[in-house]
Amino acid sequence: MIGQLDRASTDLLDRFQHDFPLVPAPFAEAGRLAGTGGAEAIDVYRRMIADGLISRIGAVVAPNAFGASTLAAIAVPEADLEMIAETVSAEAGVNHNYERENRFNLWFVVSAPSEKGLTQTLDRIECKTGLRVLDLRLEEPFHLDLGFSLGTDTQARRRLAKPDCSAIGGGDHLLLAAIQDGIPLVERPYRQIGEAIGWSEDRVLARLAVLVEANVIRRFGVVIRHRAIGMKANAMAVWDVGDEDAGALGRRFAAEPGVTLCYRRRRDEDWRYNLYCMVHGVRREETAEIVERLDGLASGVSRGHTVLFSRRCFKQSGARFGEMRRAS
Repeated sequence: MIGQLDRASTDLLDRFQHDFPLVPAPFAEAGRLAGTGGAEAIDVYRRMIADGLISRIGAVVAPNAFGASTLAAIAVPEADLEMIAETVSAEAGVNHNYERENRFNLWFVVSAPSEKGLTQTLDRIECKTGLRVLDLRLEEPFHLDLGFSLGTDTQARRRLAKPDCSAIGGGDHLLLAAIQDGIPLVERPYRQIGEAIGWSEDRVLARLAVLVEANVIRRFGVVIRHRAIGMKANAMAVWDVGDEDAGALGRRFAAEPGVTLCYRRRRDEDWRYNLYCMVHGVRREETAEIVERLDGLASGVSRGHTVLFSRRCFKQSGARFGEMRRAS
């Protein structure tokens, strides 16, 4: 599908994974930079959403900036996997839910308005499924959700800055809830967002700019569905590394081509790994080669690693700030 896009459409897809214009008429500005018009840009994005190429244009928020979140996993008997996955996906706080190749075969991300709410969600999943849930909290990020380059040299790696949560204002949760499914595809989307929540267009733009500058919003732009652009051989590679070595190795991994996410997480008595990388590739062999290269970098400090290729996606969305607000 990517190969069928013209140059302007490719630019609209690739260039604006970051820094989508925060101006009153953003599609006109995006279209101008891509060599087309504002109405044409809106039509392109509508087709991309309809075709499943992108999920939305909006905010990717730093983990734990609003409330609390975790990566969780369950070892599910194969015969029960679809039923258990449906139960997990039905939880409003679950925004990603994948089958992966491992004894712990169901992996999902859970968000909640508070630590207490997060624990209650995990407890509820355990109760409903009858299975133990691994709670693998984030301890140190090295590289997070910076998009997928389509080869137009617009996705240079950026330094991962810690979010300044002191910049969060009292109404920002309301704003993020209003755009959790993406900004509306209209000429003046920020004005329409403001009308929905009782804000002026200027206030919407100002608050979004503040949250981007503070790295509370990790990126603001086009969110691509990576499988739709051909990246179907995706794996989560994990290493068991001494805590004293994890930081240096994580930063080294984060600088490597092919690594799209990298972070250190809490261990579990049933899960000894603490350093994680997401690697996205077109072919399984390509992904395996990247992981092999990473394992070479870990030589001397790694006590073992394993690779969990993705099998099925049961649920994928942004964090549901509206649901979190109602639960708080």
